[in-house]
Amino acid sequence: MEYSWGHARRFNAYSNYFRKHFGERVQKLSIDAGFTCPNRDGKLGIGGCTYCNNNAFNPSYCNSKKSVRQQIIEGIEFHRKRYRRANKYLAYFQPYSNTYAEISRLKQIYIESLQFPEIIGIVIGTRPDCVDDEKLEFLRKLSESYYIMIEYGIESCYDHTLKRINRGHSFEQSVEAIIKTANLGIKTGGHVIFGLPGESREEMMNEASILSKLPLNNIKFHQLQIIKETQMAVEYSKNPESFNLFSLNDYIDFVCEFISYLSPNIVIERFAGEVPPRFLVGPNWGLFRNDQILNMIEKKLSEKNIWQGKYFNSL
Repeated sequence: MEYSWGHARRFNAYSNYFRKHFGERVQKLSIDAGFTCPNRDGKLGIGGCTYCNNNAFNPSYCNSKKSVRQQIIEGIEFHRKRYRRANKYLAYFQPYSNTYAEISRLKQIYIESLQFPEIIGIVIGTRPDCVDDEKLEFLRKLSESYYIMIEYGIESCYDHTLKRINRGHSFEQSVEAIIKTANLGIKTGGHVIFGLPGESREEMMNEASILSKLPLNNIKFHQLQIIKETQMAVEYSKNPESFNLFSLNDYIDFVCEFISYLSPNIVIERFAGEVPPRFLVGPNWGLFRNDQILNMIEKKLSEKNIWQGKYFNSL
């Protein structure tokens, strides 16, 4: 069976999306350009979101002490050894808020990253309160020649959760930024965390209908993990019973049901987060890698005979 997204996998998969549009595998190449965050430098707060420790996510070559150019050179070499089929790359500005700077600096680093023939575009991880009309217009112009995506940290659709995790912005700000970006023709992505403290499973499931109403091209889902050297790790050590973390089997069941209510037009980039075990405190899923978890999810979708958007029209 082939679904509306043009292949037989039971969800609108990111890897298939790129093969369809570019004719081959496209690999993200993470770059740390030395940005910070208004939730860390004092503009909104100090200490950042309670769950955040970006060191847990950066690959070895990704280091702000190196130039953008050097990180790209090393990143291409790293990925050519690891993913031998990849010949095209997206420069992924990942740690912290990568539009949180003057436009002159943004132009310099984004254009520098696009000087490599292997780089076909850029993906920019940022917050919805760190974009403005001037920055978006610059990225709109770039999108006429390159693949450009802004990936917004939504994290939750509920303000009570955003306040509890010290996010520093509202869900309405996420909605406004996503709509404005999409209306300019810039590809727009989102990032959502399942299992944040204070959210019920019912609230999380209802986010499928909320997110489906937004003009998102792509979305990433991550399970909450308690990471060392974060405020959340301190909270967890003092009051672990206030957390309702997913077991692996529970999470697989949850995301399979969740995507059955999600718009089939949204490309799913990732179902789960992967953090080196040395960074984790509290319960974790062991040494399962993302590809193994993805295989489990696809098996469960088949067993349950459900697919992305199966119940979307019933919302």
